[in-house]
Amino acid sequence: MARGMSGVCAALTVAALTAGCTAGQADKAGRAAQPVPAPQRATPAPSGSAPAEPVGVKPRRGEVGKIPGPHPRVISSIPTRRKVVFLTIDDGWEQDPGFVRQVREQRIPITAFAMRDAVEAKGTPDPAGGVGRFVGAGKWDYFRELNAAGVAVENHTLTHPNLRLLGRDAQKAEICGASRLIARRIGVRPVLFRPPFGTYNSDTLAAAKACGIRDVLLWTATVQPGGKIAYQVPDKRLRPGDILLLHFRPHLARDFRILVDKIKRRGYELGDLQAYLAATSQAASR
Repeated sequence: MARGMSGVCAALTVAALTAGCTAGQADKAGRAAQPVPAPQRATPAPSGSAPAEPVGVKPRRGEVGKIPGPHPRVISSIPTRRKVVFLTIDDGWEQDPGFVRQVREQRIPITAFAMRDAVEAKGTPDPAGGVGRFVGAGKWDYFRELNAAGVAVENHTLTHPNLRLLGRDAQKAEICGASRLIARRIGVRPVLFRPPFGTYNSDTLAAAKACGIRDVLLWTATVQPGGKIAYQVPDKRLRPGDILLLHFRPHLARDFRILVDKIKRRGYELGDLQAYLAATSQAASR
């Protein structure tokens, strides 16, 4: 696996418990969710139209190395020397229509990992990003609009538990339940899975496989409010093949613009994650 995956995964598990995916937790104080104003909805694609094709760079022939291991593979970066990074975004609390327009107009390649309770606004989002204006504003309609804009909608469980605290059957219920729901709501069954907090065990992988998951996606850096990149590597810089983790937090459209500008200023391109993952599978078969 790319760049010493077993060591990276161990580090990510610890870091993720404190820095990653906290947006999926309910407010322990039991505070009510912020009221949702009537949003200016992003215009959905015409009924029956195919999703837009993002313009993320695709791998060149022979560019991508293989990621060993049976499915589901555990992946936190893509084995390439090209200066390309991949954007992923988790949960689904803050549903800013401006972000949909931004993705559609700029055709930015993103993979979204949807969590049911966040999308449906069951509970209260993590307040770390500030007070939300569009919590649950569109629910699954919002994710259908993202999908129509070219965003792949993948699996992030139903309720965002720490899976290592659950038995295999309970993990399977979380993962398979989310896959069935996304297939029903979006029309495409997920093949990628992101475990909450980045924590998983052998039961997680077995459950994911039983649910039709092809790859378990982790990350190499998180993106904090203001577009700040929090690296999980010692040299604190972007590396070719990095997978970046964002959340559906307040001010997402603004923070996303800052992030994309920062990535481009550092000489990196935004990659088509699905195309690169397919290339790693092809490399493994050679």
